[in-house]
Amino acid sequence: MIDVNQYFDGAVKSLGYTSAEGKTTVGVMEPGEYEFGTSQHETMTVLEGELHILLPHGEAFQSYTNGQTFEVEANVTFKVKASLQTSYLCKYR
Repeated sequence: MIDVNQYFDGAVKSLGYTSAEGKTTVGVMEPGEYEFGTSQHETMTVLEGELHILLPHGEAFQSYTNGQTFEVEANVTFKVKASLQTSYLCKYR
C-alpha cells in the first residue's frame, strides 16, 4: 500500500511504502523553512535541488545537493531550508 503524506499546509508532500528493508518515502519540498521531528533513524538523499540542514547540536546549516546523503538519529528535531523546489528520498530504520 502507498501512503500519501502532506506537511506544512502542503508545502512538503511525499509518497511512502514499506518493503522488506523497511519504510521509505520519496517527496518534494517547496521553498521554505521547516522543522521536522524523527521517531526513527532517517537516511535522507537529495535527488534534485538543494537542502540546507541544521542537525541537532549542530552549529551551522550544511548544504546537500543532488545525490548527497545525510543521517538523522531517532527522537530528535532538525531544521531544513529549501531555497528551490527539492526532491528527496528518505529511508527509515
